[in-house]
Amino acid sequence: MLKKIGVQQLRVGMYLKEFCGSWMEHPFWRSSFVITDPKDIEAIRTSSIREVWIDSTKGLDVTADEPVCSVAEHEAQVDAELASAAQEERQLESVSTATEFARAAKIVARSRQAVTSMFEEARMGRAVDATSAQRMVEEISDSVSRNPGALISLARLKTADDYTYMHSVAVCALMVALARELGMDEAQTRAAGTAGLLHDLGKAVMPLDVLNKPGKLTDAEFAIIRSHPEEGHRLLLQAKSADAVALDVVLHHHEKVDGSGYPKRLRGDGISIFAKMGAVCDVYDAITSNRPYKAGWDPAESVRKMAEWSQGHFDPRVFQAFVKSIGIYPIGSLVLLSSGRLGVVTEQGRKSLLTPQVKVFFSTRSNARIRPEIIDLGSAGCPHKIVGREDPEKWKFPDLNEMWCTAPS
Repeated sequence: MLKKIGVQQLRVGMYLKEFCGSWMEHPFWRSSFVITDPKDIEAIRTSSIREVWIDSTKGLDVTADEPVCSVAEHEAQVDAELASAAQEERQLESVSTATEFARAAKIVARSRQAVTSMFEEARMGRAVDATSAQRMVEEISDSVSRNPGALISLARLKTADDYTYMHSVAVCALMVALARELGMDEAQTRAAGTAGLLHDLGKAVMPLDVLNKPGKLTDAEFAIIRSHPEEGHRLLLQAKSADAVALDVVLHHHEKVDGSGYPKRLRGDGISIFAKMGAVCDVYDAITSNRPYKAGWDPAESVRKMAEWSQGHFDPRVFQAFVKSIGIYPIGSLVLLSSGRLGVVTEQGRKSLLTPQVKVFFSTRSNARIRPEIIDLGSAGCPHKIVGREDPEKWKFPDLNEMWCTAPS
């Protein structure tokens, strides 16, 4: 029987069915589980969640003298929430990148905690319920709907230590944006996002000294890492909760269209559209991110490199759609303008991939910083154009990321 209780009434052995509050408020990636650790109770009590629903048929019940709400009240509450949702749709209207940054930053931080928890549970041998990740995917998808560049760009700002977890968040967002560019419906888009979130689940059972090794892997270590698609597939099969798209992407996101990928050496049309999407999104986030053994590449340079590989590695149609979804000069790219000024891309152009908005802040002619200024290269009569990409390593601006990920004052 479902009962609503205060968080102070929680104790080990209860089956927590649902939190009374937003997914962004509670400290877990899922909402239905048996409480086995007192630390979980403490984490709930220190969050902003004040009440939860428990299922007394699946775990311990409250004592007879403790106040509770009945299942009938729960059903009435759900009906009221559904009615309210029907009247007030989720906020999906388009906004600027700067406007979305604050909201996206909260989603990224919360998602990082959730994915870390998910991987830790998988590492301890607990079943991963893929359906429990839907709230997370929905929040990420909604942010991408409002502005694709904000969350995707922020998710790229990961440290080498949290790469595995943040990579999953980034690939989820990239998959959502790519699915929309390919014209997929909402159900397919959510399925793609969930698959992206789970694609590297197999790394949860990789030896940490191999997974986080700062130097080059030996052949034996590389063979271990190459087993992660099959390990992830095995974990999802055991959980019996993942759909066919997630199972497919988890197993096949390292396949290449020329048949040189792994683990099955599939080629061409033998690889599903979703696995082809996963391959592109996985590689882009991997090469733009800082890793234990190398610094991430500039976003625009990464797109250029991937274009060189695309003939044998990626499906051409999928790769072209991917470039349209993030831009030839993705947010955060360092570019040189015809005026001799350096700038960082802050927003994609509305009419052309070649004319994004750029925040200029340095003059190569005077070799000095200048007052930052936003230039919309797509505006009528704009005399400036991009003449080339620049390597951030060459210039070593310490505040380059702050240039594009900070809302204008």
